[in-house]
Amino acid sequence: MAKAYRMNAGTRMINRVFHAMTRRGIGKAYRYNLSVRGRKSGRVYSTPVDVMSAGGERWVVAAYGVSEWVRNARAAGEIGLSRGGGSETVRVIELGPAESVPVLRQYWREVPVTRPYFDVTGDSTDEEFAAEVARHPVFRLAPLV
Repeated sequence: MAKAYRMNAGTRMINRVFHAMTRRGIGKAYRYNLSVRGRKSGRVYSTPVDVMSAGGERWVVAAYGVSEWVRNARAAGEIGLSRGGGSETVRVIELGPAESVPVLRQYWREVPVTRPYFDVTGDSTDEEFAAEVARHPVFRLAPLV
């Protein structure tokens, strides 16, 4: 059974540290600060995320489940990404289960700290990875048109 992500004082502190490091361009190259406007408040919220890339495409995975940034991104249809002084606004397109499998496999391999939050292993079938999409949505990042 996958571990449930709980926001508490410790996770808030870790997020603040990762946010500050990412703002300075320190740490893993795939880590970005995601910002999105709240669907109810209109306030801009920010959280560190990991952006996967392959073949000229980029994706963001909701590693810790359907959180507020996921709900806000779905409503807004776009997010901001920043790292090391650079920033961009991109459109988010939520993928279906079959399309998400290769991205989830890559994410599971490259970001081992989040593995306890998934109910899959390196030996899991595509169907098992596809079943994870309900708890870990995947968004393709596209330029704003």
